[in-house]
Amino acid sequence: MLRSLDVDVVTIRRPQEVARIDGLIIPGGESTTMDKLVRAFALDDPLRERLAAGMPAYGSCAGMIMLADRIEGGRADQQTLGGLDITVRRNAFGRQVDSFEADLHIRELGPEPLRAVFIRAPWVEAVGPHASVLARVEAGPATGAVVAVRQGNLLATSFHPEVTRDHRIHQLFVRMVEGRPVLSPDSP
Repeated sequence: MLRSLDVDVVTIRRPQEVARIDGLIIPGGESTTMDKLVRAFALDDPLRERLAAGMPAYGSCAGMIMLADRIEGGRADQQTLGGLDITVRRNAFGRQVDSFEADLHIRELGPEPLRAVFIRAPWVEAVGPHASVLARVEAGPATGAVVAVRQGNLLATSFHPEVTRDHRIHQLFVRMVEGRPVLSPDSP
């Protein structure tokens, strides 16, 4: 998705590589495994330091869990990188077979709805005073569930925009990294 937006992409595997990046995307996956690997490769402290210093980060699905300050339904020893003043519930929408798609209206992306793909997704149980809700589920059994948030340079979604052809979430993140104001979705 980022390459299609002409963004240079690097993979971070070592602590010293964290200093080279301008922004961080934490993708979907399995959050307890991600936590274990971040700690095993000693990426936790360098990432926390960069996030606390204002480095932009975007987390989708498990990435949202990794950026949350608090987790419900996680392992007792599970840690996050933190930074987002939210409580997130792991697997809130159910099992893999409960995956679904829904249209969301996100003001920052313009008037057209965004098709969101939820795969064993979390949702936000509580939003602290420092975070802002960008989107909620608009229809269905989870109507009203918070599924997109932002706090300063941190952005998180419960869904996977990378599996669609809609680039707007990633464009929003690129603007955050570049320090440019968020304009209309057609702006370069």
